[in-house]
Amino acid sequence: MPIPEANRKYTYSDYLTWPEAERWEIIDGVPYLQSAPLWQHQSISRELMLQFGEYLRNKKCQVFAAPFDLRLPETDEKDEDVTHVIQPDIVVICDTSGLKGTGYYGTPALVIEILSPSTGKMDRLIKFNQYEKSGVKEFWLVEPEAKIISVFLLQDNQRYGRPEVYSEQDPIKVSIFPDLVIDPKPVFENI
Repeated sequence: MPIPEANRKYTYSDYLTWPEAERWEIIDGVPYLQSAPLWQHQSISRELMLQFGEYLRNKKCQVFAAPFDLRLPETDEKDEDVTHVIQPDIVVICDTSGLKGTGYYGTPALVIEILSPSTGKMDRLIKFNQYEKSGVKEFWLVEPEAKIISVFLLQDNQRYGRPEVYSEQDPIKVSIFPDLVIDPKPVFENI
């Protein structure tokens, strides 16, 4: 892909023309090239996917891991006109009608981002604000070095409240699935 033009808003339609070998995100029309994650990041992702996947087996909701094109529409944007194409580390989808092609068009129930040195600011600030604005009910930020998970819940469908913070010893009750408890110990034990 050529260098993005300043002052141009890119859409999912543009994104579909870019090389498949590259991983891109578009946030508010601005493209961001992603690098490959560290092995610790992949280990954490795998362990969370295993726990969510086992719980969701044979249920309506589904869990997906990056690369996965999450298209977050603003108001009545068509899929191809969306200016927010995000690659969340893990996403839980309960309204499967939005599953299309390489990802999902709509608002997921839960998103997990695993921080890395190159994505920390993006995950904590830009993506956090976009997930909140889009109405993602539950958002997790996983910090590999500190071995903690911060869980944000959408309050009154408008803002995330103060996070619940869990260490590797603290079981995490998933609010959107009251009978699911995630054990963070295996999530962090191999890093």
